[in-house]
Amino acid sequence: MPKDTKYNQILDALQTLLEDKEIQHISINEIARTAGIGKGSIYYYFSSKDAILEALVERDYEKPLETAKHLASQTDISTFTRMAMIFQACRNSSAQLQIRKNTKSAVSAPEQAFIHQKYMNHLICELKPTLTEIIEQSIQKGEIHFEHPSALAEIVLIILSVKLDNTLVPSTYEEIEETITGLIALLEKGTENPRGSLNFLRAL
Repeated sequence: MPKDTKYNQILDALQTLLEDKEIQHISINEIARTAGIGKGSIYYYFSSKDAILEALVERDYEKPLETAKHLASQTDISTFTRMAMIFQACRNSSAQLQIRKNTKSAVSAPEQAFIHQKYMNHLICELKPTLTEIIEQSIQKGEIHFEHPSALAEIVLIILSVKLDNTLVPSTYEEIEETITGLIALLEKGTENPRGSLNFLRAL
């Protein structure tokens, strides 16, 4: 389905409504009214309200995912630098989501967790193949020694997404630091890299 002006108007409408209403209390009629279009136009683009939410999540992470795919081809840049750039791009998108969630107080904590779970699931699933490709390139170059690149990519993405986002499992700054320190130590040992080589994770 073409992503024209009306398509984005629908996503903008749902995004606006989510600032002070829970997803289960938002109707297709309300989305159409907020978007300034007819209800029939909604179903031209989307089969359901859930489909609109999925599209909104996809749009919000479009730029960092494009960045990741571009960096996968930049083999002249070191693996760890590319990984740092990807994670920073994702952090920027997550920060924008957090700002939107904090603009209103009417949305409940469970609702915030539900919406954010959608974002994190999309990010991990979409970014995993690209990060796996980058890790595989590094294995071929001898920069990383690891037999399961896909598993390594998933482990890193899950831990960073959960801990650095600090929504699903709220933690103190000290607890986050401890987790990141442990992750760095495990990665350096598991990939046979010298201590300190993955310290870029601390800057995220």
